Amino acid sequence: MEAIDTPPSQPGAVTMFFKRLGEIQQGYLDKATPHLAARWIFLIVWFLLYGVRVYFLQGWYIITYALGIYLLNLFIAFLTPQVDPAIMDDEEDGPSLPTKSNEEFKPFMRRLPEFKFWYSAVKAVTVAMICTCFDALNIPVFWPILVMYFILLFVITMKRQIKHMLKYKYLPFSHGKKKYQGKEDTGKVVYNK
Repeated sequence: MEAIDTPPSQPGAVTMFFKRLGEIQQGYLDKATPHLAARWIFLIVWFLLYGVRVYFLQGWYIITYALGIYLLNLFIAFLTPQVDPAIMDDEEDGPSLPTKSNEEFKPFMRRLPEFKFWYSAVKAVTVAMICTCFDALNIPVFWPILVMYFILLFVITMKRQIKHMLKYKYLPFSHGKKKYQGKEDTGKVVYNK
């Protein structure tokens, strides 16, 4: 029997719609990438709108708690180096953080880059906002216990992260290579002939 060559089928209208929607979304994300302050201001405003919604609706505390835990997880990944110095062996020839002042500058590489941190946080707040539209997700709880537990979890997690930073001598916020000043310029140029 001979195989009949059939042309590949064209994607359906639904597939094309979602593909186009993804392209539009990616275009907006590409335009937003260089605007660091505007992106973070948008996230703060979006988060405050979510907080106001939860406050006036008097509910969805479990959703808010889950959002807080997720954002804490993102923040810890943002503060953590891509290659954990606790795991890395001394014999390994991979990139490492400088431990002495005379070592070569190597920028801090994050496990979670800033843009992905921002984008994941925006998506999380959006999902939480959508969850407040469904009464089935409004589980009654005594919210002060959740707040106390979240604060305790935040303090313990940050204490552990700060100890890790101090032990391996890294700071997750680098401002580039140190700039050394040379001798002061006198302004006179002397030519020897």
